[in-house]
Amino acid sequence: MTASAEARETALLAAQAAADKLATDVSIVDVSDRLAITDAFVLAAAPNERQVQAIVDEVEERLRQHGVKPVRREGVAEARWVLLDFVDVVVHVQHAEERAYYALERLWKDCPTIPFVDRAVPAAASPGSGTLSADDADPGSSDPVSLVPDPTEDLTEDDLADEDVVDGDPLQDVPLDDGADSGPGSAPEGGDAGTTGR
Repeated sequence: MTASAEARETALLAAQAAADKLATDVSIVDVSDRLAITDAFVLAAAPNERQVQAIVDEVEERLRQHGVKPVRREGVAEARWVLLDFVDVVVHVQHAEERAYYALERLWKDCPTIPFVDRAVPAAASPGSGTLSADDADPGSSDPVSLVPDPTEDLTEDDLADEDVVDGDPLQDVPLDDGADSGPGSAPEGGDAGTTGR
């Protein structure tokens, strides 16, 4: 016997509500074969009590919008391990320390899980994929990232010699001078600032 379609839908709604409030380690365990009192457990964790409470509030609100109300709430005052009993589904929102210590997944490891994927996560992203840099671009993709040289990068005199000279460039006829005084606004040797040395 597996969880009913209604229980699965409720569990998925609860899991998504928890994920929307940044819950971590969200999973759904089908306990219908082992327990007569409920069909599924939704497990979620949070790093602090305030986040636990925010997740609990969001799960209750989201399920209330679908006409599902909890028949029992436990642990709300301490907000370390809050249990919301929706009859067919029991939601456990735990502080990360309690989640690690009690390890409910290990306790129910013989039970199947109900697949849950957070809808906010892009379909192409995989756990631990992180962000992509320009070096990670797929050259065969329809929208490859073009790698453009950094315009602030220092160019050497050899680099400048290899560049195409643009017609009408006012500096194209000015000789490069390796002297210490050369630079913008400095006069060529033996002339004044108003001449170009032609």
